[in-house]
Amino acid sequence: MFKFLKEVVAGSGSGLKDFPYTIGEPYASAWGSWKHHRGTSKDDGSPVSIFSLSGSNPQDRHMVAGRNGVKRLRTVRHPNILSFLHSTEAEAADGPAMKYTIYIVTEPVMPLSEKLKELNLGGTQRDEYFAWGLHQISKAVSFLNNDCKLVHGNVCLASVVVTQTLDWKLHAFDVLSEFDANNEASGSPMLQFEWLVGTQYKPMELSKSDWASIRKSPPWAIDSWGLGCLIYELFSGAKLARTEDLRNTASIPKSLLPDYQRLLNSTPSRRLNPSKLIDNSEFFQNKLVETIQFMEILNLKDTFEKDSFFRKLPNIAEQLPREIVLKKLLPVLASSLEFGSAAAPALTVLLKMGSWLPADQFNIKVLPTIVKLFASNDRAIRACLLHHINQFGESMSAQIVDEQVFPHVATGFSDTDGTIRELTLKSMLVLAPKLSQRTISGSLLKYLSKLQVDEEPGIRTNTTILLGNIAGYMNDGTRKRVLINAFTVRALRDTFPPARAAGIMALSVTSSYYEMTEIATRILPNIVVLTFDPNSDVRTKAFQATDQFLQIAKQHHEKLNTGDNSVAESTGVKLKPGNAGLLGWAMSSVTQKGKPFDHAPISTANANNSQASTTSTATPDTQASTLAYAPSTSTSLDQAASASARSSVDGWGELEDGNIHEENSSDKDGWDDVDPFEDKPSPSLLSNIQAAQKRPVVQPKQPVANSSKPNPLKAPKSEDDPLWGPIAAAPPKSAVKSADIKPSTSHNDEDDLWGSIAAPPKSSGKPLKPAVANSDDLWGAIAAPPPATKARPLASSGRGRGTKPAQPKLGAQRIGRTSSTGM
Repeated sequence: MFKFLKEVVAGSGSGLKDFPYTIGEPYASAWGSWKHHRGTSKDDGSPVSIFSLSGSNPQDRHMVAGRNGVKRLRTVRHPNILSFLHSTEAEAADGPAMKYTIYIVTEPVMPLSEKLKELNLGGTQRDEYFAWGLHQISKAVSFLNNDCKLVHGNVCLASVVVTQTLDWKLHAFDVLSEFDANNEASGSPMLQFEWLVGTQYKPMELSKSDWASIRKSPPWAIDSWGLGCLIYELFSGAKLARTEDLRNTASIPKSLLPDYQRLLNSTPSRRLNPSKLIDNSEFFQNKLVETIQFMEILNLKDTFEKDSFFRKLPNIAEQLPREIVLKKLLPVLASSLEFGSAAAPALTVLLKMGSWLPADQFNIKVLPTIVKLFASNDRAIRACLLHHINQFGESMSAQIVDEQVFPHVATGFSDTDGTIRELTLKSMLVLAPKLSQRTISGSLLKYLSKLQVDEEPGIRTNTTILLGNIAGYMNDGTRKRVLINAFTVRALRDTFPPARAAGIMALSVTSSYYEMTEIATRILPNIVVLTFDPNSDVRTKAFQATDQFLQIAKQHHEKLNTGDNSVAESTGVKLKPGNAGLLGWAMSSVTQKGKPFDHAPISTANANNSQASTTSTATPDTQASTLAYAPSTSTSLDQAASASARSSVDGWGELEDGNIHEENSSDKDGWDDVDPFEDKPSPSLLSNIQAAQKRPVVQPKQPVANSSKPNPLKAPKSEDDPLWGPIAAAPPKSAVKSADIKPSTSHNDEDDLWGSIAAPPKSSGKPLKPAVANSDDLWGAIAAPPPATKARPLASSGRGRGTKPAQPKLGAQRIGRTSSTGM
């Protein structure tokens, strides 16, 4: 018999040499003769509790009772009963004698008496926590008595332990026995190990060994008495010394006193059933008990009940003991969110509770749940995560963000809901520093390229702002390929005034990344154009940015004059006070819905009648402002018309593409296909520009009907014309009939947003023929018509119109760049 019991207790282990756990320091108290040790698993280092019972004789009655406790613990399973993990029995030499020890491994727990000293609760918070603990132990006792027909036999403070989540669990099953009331012929007592129970904990019938009376009593009679002893020890704060002390009720709460007296009734048959205790007592109706019970059955509640509960939970959590909230409510809430039973409002509560944790505990208890929630299909949860990303974004490692979080967040860039797109965009300010260069250049920038032509003007504006803020996280090649194209070609030519202002500011704060050649040929010309913008805020920022970049140019000039060959191409001049701090998020046209700006292109034919509508969040300077430019608009705006039209659907890469004759270039997307102007202009180009500035330019005034005739203004004739004539000259009086003029193969002026706003009205006169041989002139492509050169026919566009003459158009024309300089 002993051999059989030993095999049952030992399980798969054969002794301490195969014991897969490390035994640590013991606690100060434990039930009976058992010792309670801290322990850890040798496999993964997870914490456990290890109970040990030793004896010099394997047939010792304490050892026999201990084996009974092991057998019972591994066969009885309940949420409020200590969870069994492993057991073994070992023998070791103890001097000349042998020492036999039984080991039980369970989930990590702590003696209740020591945990209460650690919590040091008082007043209402103490009573609420005691109510929750008694509620759990009553459920465990009710399960044993009513469902299993078992008698625990020794319910007291020492037989209760507390888990890491502050749940109370019942253990100490050495005395546990079947309640065989129907077997009156049985000669053996049902509690064969009742001698282990202290006299002070025994009811009258058990202390007298009146087994006949016990069999006639209900199954819960003995354990109900034990619950009364537990209640006394909890509220008195002292171990029960004598049975008579139970009559001292001064420390028992008044709401619990009637039930306490019924539990300790001298007549066994009239004692209160533990199941009735948790159902009827007022004492168990408090905020903590109700909150935990609601969360444990959250999946059974409807949406209305969940929303109502989570709206109240933050205030309730403030009133509950902080440690109970963090160790009990927080894990339950995290589990509910992770498995989908909690609604999106629960995430706000989780983050609030998580903010009360130390950083290391937050990373362990809250962050794993948040990372999993990014994969949720619930839009409300995704929006809540993005909205509160500042609270936990810094806690996530770069590897987690790059591999687990960003792939899910990136789906929000193409979401049909504008609010999700905007929140996703703003979240990149937190996540971008943790992304790898491969993710930034290969994925993130492609999404931002599409957002910069989003239908929502606020999203377009914020995209520009984001690019300015995350420019420092890009490598040099990516910055050279992306920034100028994104800021000048798209942002500065956006029809939404705050978007243009954001483009100016983005250029200013990223000034240290640009070479002097880029500042002189690509940045300053585009900013100067905006110094007569209809919006006063845009004009102000344009003047400030112009001053900044001119200062950079002056410093460059001074260093060249002093013979400094190691001239830095950019100096990164500090912003003026008026510009400082303006790269915060723009107003949202998504979340703050109002009357949006009319950001449709304004036709130059009726520019004087075009008005910009206002948004609820727009500045006073932008409200009801006329987005029409004077006829003397810089010709550089008109030159970019065709490219701007394509930019509404394509990536930034097409906006500065010099291969204007390749219409298939519009199929590309993103900045990856950008061919930036990296080479400095050749001396011949600069000399052509300087020479052209001395030549007057005569405005052509030929009717549209004669468009088929050769252009009378040949390049040689314009030798004495000023190059800047088209900029300052008044527009022709004749109206344009766009229906009679077919655009050239490389221009699509009707769809050009920027050209429609900024270009001068079209004239019926014929334009100058573009000088193909001088296509490397960067300055001409930005600000002025090309210098005079020998004209030659345009190349075929691939649509059967290669020999058709260029259509009449007033203003500067986009030049096909085909020269040998590679510009």
